[in-house]
Amino acid sequence: MTAYEPPGAPGTGPAQGADPAGYDAVVLAGGASRRLGGTDKPGVRVGGRALLDRVLAACGGARSTVVVAAPRPTARPVTWAREDPPGGGPLAALDAGLRHTTAEHVVVLSADLPFLQEPTVGRLLGALRSSGRDGVLLTDPGGRDQPLVAAYRAPRLREELALLAGRHGALAGLPLRRLTAELDLTRISDPVASFDCDTWDDIATARARIREHGHVLDEWISAVKDELGIDLDVDTRGLLDLARDAAHGVARPAAPLTTFLVGYAAAQAGGGPEAVEEAARKAVALAARWAQESASEAQQPGDEPQPPQGDVAPDATPDTRPDAG
Repeated sequence: MTAYEPPGAPGTGPAQGADPAGYDAVVLAGGASRRLGGTDKPGVRVGGRALLDRVLAACGGARSTVVVAAPRPTARPVTWAREDPPGGGPLAALDAGLRHTTAEHVVVLSADLPFLQEPTVGRLLGALRSSGRDGVLLTDPGGRDQPLVAAYRAPRLREELALLAGRHGALAGLPLRRLTAELDLTRISDPVASFDCDTWDDIATARARIREHGHVLDEWISAVKDELGIDLDVDTRGLLDLARDAAHGVARPAAPLTTFLVGYAAAQAGGGPEAVEEAARKAVALAARWAQESASEAQQPGDEPQPPQGDVAPDATPDTRPDAG
């Protein structure tokens, strides 16, 4: 028995957030990558980050994260597991990962999802809680199930995996559909988050998409935060406005230096979004005063009064944001 929920259906929106009771994550990262010529697919970089690290960021709210693969350096701490035998397929890998989890709800992911983000994981968990079903999975644009972009009730997974192992003697070599066919599932269509990288063409598509005007800034900020180990949400638009004001009201090099000093001041004040906001507010006010003084000094005797430069509407000045077209 199955059910279908479109994006934004009740119980699946981003506002649901992560599972309040806590959830565990199992990431399968040990495939052979035959369609990539045997290349280490989890280590392929998209937007400067390994595919595996991008997936780990999406399930960063997990109580514990298990990666089923040979150990490697990762941006976030994880528990490592290995299927028996190595290369035994997704069911054997899932079974190995589940043995290291304790939460009732478990998010199961492949390591090749460049566009998966934490709000989507929250949607899956929210739909799982509200539906009462065994699991919730994404479907791709063709309507095909993506059982490795899903949230499940862990006891049901263990129960069905044990039955399959008893029926077939082992889990190695069995396809995932043997498991999902026995589960009561809800399906959510999400053509972006379900996009996986099986071929080099897929990798090229992913790399091109994140450099599009509408995505590049968010992608870059996420990559920098991951690289620096920063888990901080700030008002990006406010910081960009500050950089613009400093560039126009003082001098162009003032923009990057001012934003750096704002970050340093926020860190000195204890960090956090509030500290960044307060430091930025002070810097914006200073830039406005500086611009007003410059405008007053430039005015010749007898000239009509002009509004200070800092009061010019934002859309009347050139855009100096990094992703400006």
